[in-house]
Amino acid sequence: MDTEKEVLLTQEGYDNLEKELEYLTTEKRAEIAERIKIALGFGDLSENSEYDEAKNAQAANETKIAELENKLRYAKIIDESEIDTKTVQVGNIVKVLDMEFNEEVSYTIVGSTEVDLSQNKISNESPIGAALMGAKKGQIVDVQAPAGVMQYKIISITK
Repeated sequence: MDTEKEVLLTQEGYDNLEKELEYLTTEKRAEIAERIKIALGFGDLSENSEYDEAKNAQAANETKIAELENKLRYAKIIDESEIDTKTVQVGNIVKVLDMEFNEEVSYTIVGSTEVDLSQNKISNESPIGAALMGAKKGQIVDVQAPAGVMQYKIISITK
């Protein structure tokens, strides 16, 4: 039985992963192979830090390639037309009122691979994202945070 869970992605997120995979399997692999070839030219491998670094970079690159291939294999692309705005789901933009600080914040709920905190893109698996999932406009949700329980009132749900 396969225990891999599906990876929720927007079409843009899926395309970005494909581009990154393409780069890693072509340019990055070739670049690392070239570094290994040059390092081999330096002779004695037992004291050759350039060779060690290049081999480590190669291993890290191959790990990343395998990770991306796995994510793409289990990707479930979110159909933008199926996203409604009655309840919070992946793909929605949720405007909330932080009850404690009386501040409005907008979050875009995304799958775990598309998180970008600088753009307020949070995972549906994060504490805030998980608390918002399935909630309706006007509802107040409790978020278990390290500093205690935070309350958010949902102002709007858009896509």
